[in-house]
Amino acid sequence: MVQPVALVVGAGDATGGAIARRFAAGGYVACVTRRDADKLAALRQAIEDAGGRCHAFGSDARKEDEVVALVDTIERDIGPIEVLVFNIGANVPCSVLEESARKYFKVWEMACFGGFLNGREVARRMVTRGRADRRQTIVFTGATASLRGAAGFAAFAGAKHALRALAQSMARELGPRGIHVAHCVIDGAIDTAFIREHFPERYALRQQDGILKPDSIAEAYWMLHRQPRDAWTHELDLRPYMEKF
Repeated sequence: MVQPVALVVGAGDATGGAIARRFAAGGYVACVTRRDADKLAALRQAIEDAGGRCHAFGSDARKEDEVVALVDTIERDIGPIEVLVFNIGANVPCSVLEESARKYFKVWEMACFGGFLNGREVARRMVTRGRADRRQTIVFTGATASLRGAAGFAAFAGAKHALRALAQSMARELGPRGIHVAHCVIDGAIDTAFIREHFPERYALRQQDGILKPDSIAEAYWMLHRQPRDAWTHELDLRPYMEKF
């Protein structure tokens, strides 16, 4: 029997990696991507050491030809993609007075356009095999900026708002065809090296469960995928108990 695939686009050292590990532990082949495949070596090794299967790919999520080739390769050589997690962030804060057109467009390309390309290509394969007994899920990772803008976040908020609208549109079109499309709002700091190094006072809240743990986020994504189709969640907010709304 061919083992199904969970494709995680934007599998970094924190959230994306945790999601890949969780789905590998659940019996899926983890296919993980980022632009530099060499940076995925440790994640791949960790999954394989735990008894799972993992394939790492270098792919630019903004390039249509690379995304098409990636999905074709996985479907042909590894297995059917039954889970797609689009997890690219692209948060580069900047005053709107100083923002360049080039960077604004690049943030949109990474955080939104890449979601469209990957979501479209995977959905095209999923609709050909939709069955009541087959779970197929597409999850887009959102952020606080998906819901509201803020000073310095014009580019990121614009891109994340657009990604949320993409998820809503895809859910309405693909849900009746048996594909669960969800948008997950990560509303809070995540336990990462970036937060530890640049926001030590925020990182100190880790001992009080005051920042999100990547493994906890991964469990929520696993839960979304395992939901019965009579009770699907489209949008999920994840935040620490002490985070302000």
